[in-house]
Amino acid sequence: MTGISKGGFAGGFGSLSVPLMALAIGPLEAAGILLPLLLVMDFLSSRAWWGKQLWSEVRIILPSAAIGIAVGVVLFDELDENMIRGLLGVISLLFAAYMLFKPTARKPLPRWLAIPAGATAGFTSFFAHAGAPPYNLYMIPRQHPKETFIATTVIIFAGMNLMKLGPYVALGEINLTSLSTSLLLVPVAWAGVRSGLWLQSRVNEKLFFRLIIIAMALVGVQLIYKAWG
Repeated sequence: MTGISKGGFAGGFGSLSVPLMALAIGPLEAAGILLPLLLVMDFLSSRAWWGKQLWSEVRIILPSAAIGIAVGVVLFDELDENMIRGLLGVISLLFAAYMLFKPTARKPLPRWLAIPAGATAGFTSFFAHAGAPPYNLYMIPRQHPKETFIATTVIIFAGMNLMKLGPYVALGEINLTSLSTSLLLVPVAWAGVRSGLWLQSRVNEKLFFRLIIIAMALVGVQLIYKAWG
């Protein structure tokens, strides 16, 4: 699902991955397994979309995301597994609500809003690889052409994931055990990206995203129940 999302839908429903995995394993363990796969998918997606990105957006959002990632590193030891699982559940419900009631704008948002949007995206991305909602709240009303939007999104999230790699290794979330699992899933990631590139101009996008909204809401409720039930 993450590969399809990155390959052809600007990461729009990749935020489901960690919450879905967190139903079966620890959320931080899930994030650690997924990050190497994200880097592989970022490489494949960046090659496919390179040259169509808008550097003016990349230059303001990526440094802002670094601030959010740094805050996530500082708070890492303050949150236990159930707190993070509950946070993931809330993020999932907010993401589903966002996709259901996407705000529309008559004119592009001011550029300075990229700073809080990027910082929030960096923070949620650090814990759950779920930076898409705050990022999209800023980026979609900017009304860039579809290919420019997808290419810019691919480059920005590739940069975020590279910034998370060092902290994940230092904090022990990426280790030999997680890497062995990640390695087994690389062919699936590759197939997902290739499928996303093929599907993005061939599927009913509205129906597709409605199914994702339902899945996000159900997973969010289940995670909150597991955290506090």
